[in-house]
Amino acid sequence: MISKISEGIKVSVETFYQPDYSNPANSEYMFAYRITIENNNQYPVKLLRRHWFIYDTTGTLREVEGEGVIGVQPQIDAGEKYQYVSGCNLRTEIGKMYGTYAMENISSNKKFDVTIPAFEMIVPFKMN
Repeated sequence: MISKISEGIKVSVETFYQPDYSNPANSEYMFAYRITIENNNQYPVKLLRRHWFIYDTTGTLREVEGEGVIGVQPQIDAGEKYQYVSGCNLRTEIGKMYGTYAMENISSNKKFDVTIPAFEMIVPFKMN
């Protein structure tokens, strides 16, 4: 698991290769990732937007940006956690993702960015 704390928010990421949804013969590799967002601040926050950078080993860069995560803009109270699972498809067996969440301090309406740490997605047989 990879974790990073920025602006009082801890973001942790776990990745899972999805062989049942992958087709290596067609260069299609599917990964799931579980993100846990922990609010270590003394105030509630709202996750407004996400901005991802996704790389594969061909050097291809994709950017994904949009409102919230998995269709919601969760509020995370002080000392609470929010967890979700999403996925990413790659054209190669190895890739990397990282990015930012745009958040808002609900008490002050101040907006700030939180770093999503870089994490790798690797098909298990490539790790041998």
